[in-house]
Formats: sequence, structure tokens, C-alpha cells
Amino acid sequence: MSCTLKWTFQRVSRLSSRVRILPPSIPNSLRLLSTTSTHTRRAYTPLKTLHDSSIEEFQNQCFKPEHPAVLHLPALRTLPARHNWFAPTPSLSFLLNHEYFEPYADTPVPLELSSTNSQSEGGSNNDELQFRRFQAPLWTFLDWARSSTTTPTTTPFRLYLAQCQLADLPHQLQNDIPTPEIVKNAGKGDIYDTNIWIGLPPTYTPLHQDPNPNLFVQLVGSKHVRLLPPDTGLKLFARVRSQLGKDAGRGAAVFRGDEMMQGRERELLEKAVWADDYASSSEEGISVSGYEAVLNGGDALFIPKGWWHSIKGVGEGITASVSRFFLMCVELALMETRSTGGSGENQST
Repeated sequence: MSCTLKWTFQRVSRLSSRVRILPPSIPNSLRLLSTTSTHTRRAYTPLKTLHDSSIEEFQNQCFKPEHPAVLHLPALRTLPARHNWFAPTPSLSFLLNHEYFEPYADTPVPLELSSTNSQSEGGSNNDELQFRRFQAPLWTFLDWARSSTTTPTTTPFRLYLAQCQLADLPHQLQNDIPTPEIVKNAGKGDIYDTNIWIGLPPTYTPLHQDPNPNLFVQLVGSKHVRLLPPDTGLKLFARVRSQLGKDAGRGAAVFRGDEMMQGRERELLEKAVWADDYASSSEEGISVSGYEAVLNGGDALFIPKGWWHSIKGVGEGITASVSRFFLMCVELALMETRSTGGSGENQST
């Protein structure tokens, strides 16, 4: 591990200090957005927000019909992690609470490293984004975050603690993110997976779909999310893949696959979803109609199974999120009914 880390940081230290700048950040004060473009027939409608909704209301309006929504729930705003893991700043942004994480600094976590290699081997400037994943002790990310918030313009690379499984963290950190009641009671309480995401804006997750419903909770900071229904997202994704001469079959939309995070595929996917003046290269074009929202600390987003989405970390300070993937009670009940010939109430999953 030490050799790998040494190689990584020696390599990135030789890279140019110029870091590729993603599209401008969105102010924290901006809650919901709606954008349209007559040139591309694009429309992202603000997502509906449920305020302090009951379990029954969530089930009827979101879970069963499989429709996304922003959730404002008191229980999510008081998660222990929001107060234990982060420290507020005078500018109302947040930093990591390094003292709290110190006892767990040697815990291995998954990191994503991205940097801009501004000079190719032949000596020409190409600003090619370099990307790789690796495991490292938590202190690696903590030290980088501290130095980046102190001297942000001198860091030649970026780290993102991405898709870190909650079950792999020490028990105290797990206890800081208890399962919300809405997850326990909306279905059968069956959690497929829980992942942590922590970074400094701009962060980026490309267009993809998940095999299970997802309750995406924003702990601190802000993230801008755009979502597309299953059929619409598949058409857009297939179009980008076809431009690259690649297949857009069922296994192509791997969650944060390396090919989506760098090179031509990243560029085309990002442009297709986020560039409102994106011009179609096909004669018939594609009509894009979806939803979007900006999530701030304490907000949650329900993403139904199969819905395509892309996410950007925006604003200032640390941005941190939790994704909880869970099984759908409607699907399970149907499967059990078919297998037992009854109501399925006595079957376990």
C-alpha cells in the first residue's frame, strides 16, 4: 500500500497545477431549477418536494408509482453524522471535523483520483483528464481535504471518497448514520447497500441507472441532480454510446465505470445531460424531458429503480452524501404471491 501511495503522489506531483474546471457552481441559495432549450428540445422540471410526509404519503406518491421526489424530513436533518463529521464555517459552508475522525484515520477507504495531464508524452498540450481508483487509509483523504481548503489553488489533483460502503467503516461511524424510518417502513426494511460520498466541489457522477431504489441523503454542502425516466435515459445513453461505436446493452451502464469518468465518453455524457445549448448531431434529434433539483444539507432525494441520473457537487466547502439502496416491497410481494399462490405475508426475503 505504501508503495502504491508513494507512486500515486509522486506521479500527480509532476502534473501541471492547472486543473480542469467543470461548469460554474450553482449558489447554495438556489433550491430548485428548471431549464429549457428550444434548440435541443430539452426540459428539466423542478422535482416535487414532500414536506414532513408520512410513510403512507411517500408510498402512494413516490415508492409505489416509482416517481422521484425531494424529501424534507426532520429525522434526516438531525442525523448524528451531520453534526459529528463536519464543522461549520463563518461562510455557512462546512469542513471535515478532523478531530472526530482521528481515531479512525487508519481505516482503509476507496478513493478516486483525478488530475489534468496538460502535456502529453509527445510534448503537446491536451488537458487530458487522468482518473484512477485506489484504496488508502482515511488519513490520506483527510490530509488532502485539509490542504485543499487551506490552499485550494495549488493542489494539482483532486480526491473523492466515493462509493465507500458504510458496513466497512468502524461501528461508531456506522452508528452516526442510522437507517431512516422511511426506509424501514416504506418497504420491508431490506437494505441492499449503503454508500458514503465525500469531496470538495466540483464533484461529478456521470449518467447511470441503479438496479435498486435509492434514498439519496445530502449530509452537508450542495449537489445538483438531473434525472431522466428509464426509456428517455436509455435513448440518450445509447445515443452517446453509438457515437463512440460502443454497445448500449443492459451491462453498459455500469455505475461509475472508469470509461465514464475520463476521455471522450465522459465528455459526451456530460454534454448530453448538462449542456443546455447541446446541439444534436442527428437529424431527428432527441427530446430530453426529465427532472432536476439542488439538494442542500438535510435534504433527501428518492430515486426509483431504473431512473437515470447524473450528479454534480456544487458550491463551497465539503459536500457529503449517503446513498441507501433498498428492495421494493411491491416487487417482493408480487414475487411471493406468485410463488405461494397467496398473499405472501408469511414469506421472508
